[in-house]
Amino acid sequence: MNYRANIYAAKSLGVTRIVAWTGPGAISRKVRTGDLVLPDDLLDFTRNRPSTFYEGKGIGFLRQFPVFCEILRGALRSAWGSREGGKLRYAGLHFGGTYACTEGPRLETPAEIRFLARAGADLVGMTLCPEAFLARELEICYAPVAYVTNYAEGVRKMPYRTGALFEGMLPPGEAAAVEAAKNSIPEIAIAAARAVAGQERDCPCAVSMERYRMRGVIGPDFRGWIAGKGRGR
Repeated sequence: MNYRANIYAAKSLGVTRIVAWTGPGAISRKVRTGDLVLPDDLLDFTRNRPSTFYEGKGIGFLRQFPVFCEILRGALRSAWGSREGGKLRYAGLHFGGTYACTEGPRLETPAEIRFLARAGADLVGMTLCPEAFLARELEICYAPVAYVTNYAEGVRKMPYRTGALFEGMLPPGEAAAVEAAKNSIPEIAIAAARAVAGQERDCPCAVSMERYRMRGVIGPDFRGWIAGKGRGR
């Protein structure tokens, strides 16, 4: 996937907020398949993905806190909680958690999952990085919704099932819960988008490049930032 092209295209179209969706595996035993999670932190174990727009340009030294837009995360949480008068229609929602992003496309070894667990990961997947970091570089608010698709290797003792999804890492009978969680994301994302529509963005994401603007290093056109043309137009 060309993450830089996707984020660049979104910025070119005037996008200011992105709700991403991802289907990771569960590392934490507090998380079950079919649950939704609004992560608040990232571990990046990708290796071969271009991860910045500003390579060799002397800009882009950006703080990654909060990792995801707190205002957008709050809107997603409220959208979930307000459903059907506060009655949850699907499995649990976890507000917070650390997502470890691996290179893929292969799944992780048992030793890698043990390592990630010790590093503090609650989930493991193959998306979000570097997408989240690229969005921050272009001052786009970004928050993911994760629906848990399976258990990571070794979290539960699972037999190998030939030809099955993930070769048996999703227990039989739990696919319906995963599908329901996945199908709930568009409705939640749309409700959150409506809640923040028209609101002035008062968050670090919206001004992540402000230090460079104040110094006169960059101008108003983000294309100039990426091209390395200083103030641009």
